[in-house]
Amino acid sequence: MEEKDLKYYAKVHSIESFGTVDGPGIRFVLFLQGCHLQCKYCHNRDTWDINGGSYKSLDSIFEKIMNYKNYIYPNGGVTITGGEPLLQAKFLIELFSKLKQENIHTCIDTSGMVALTEDIKKVLSLTDLVLLDIKHIDDKKCKELVGKSNKLELNFAKYLSDNGIKMWIRQVLIPGYTDAPEDLLKLKDFLSTLKTVEKIELLPYHDMGKFKWKKLGLSYTLENVPNATTEDVQKAKKALGIT
Repeated sequence: MEEKDLKYYAKVHSIESFGTVDGPGIRFVLFLQGCHLQCKYCHNRDTWDINGGSYKSLDSIFEKIMNYKNYIYPNGGVTITGGEPLLQAKFLIELFSKLKQENIHTCIDTSGMVALTEDIKKVLSLTDLVLLDIKHIDDKKCKELVGKSNKLELNFAKYLSDNGIKMWIRQVLIPGYTDAPEDLLKLKDFLSTLKTVEKIELLPYHDMGKFKWKKLGLSYTLENVPNATTEDVQKAKKALGIT
């Protein structure tokens, strides 16, 4: 696909037409292909390779969304996830521009680990809600867990706050990795500086995606890490001061 066509085509992994957990109401959820992180706990390992998935045109995706408008409007909307959706910012600008003309709620599920280019800023100006996945509040531990520093995502969160863009904060609670009391307190302190956080969600770690790693012939690094329990989540919520 030539560079000039990237506005009108997206590399798509899959589509979910009646999502209920990725933003408010019933959502049309578009999973884009490609991710630049290497999260050890990723349950969509097959989305990493940008050469995977298949190209879908802007018109075909928009038409498909319109087929579900009666279900997702006005209380739901469209959520773009991945992979890392902001790797395909030019396409998102075009899609979200068309969705805003239809008054459809737009949402992006992202790590925020991207530079704030003009394209990214334009996408965010068309975005009603960001589901921001904070990988780890400790920079060193973040690098070990996902292969990247957390500096870009923390700066991204500040940008959302400074520009009045609503966000839901998410963090995967991984026993032995993201549940240390001192890290949770540091996360709480950071989140207290943000003005547009509407919700904080702790997602309990599970290993249900490890079969995808093995299917790809890859070793699953967290093989011996236990799933997070309800008690683990409650303790972490208490540390963060949320219910």
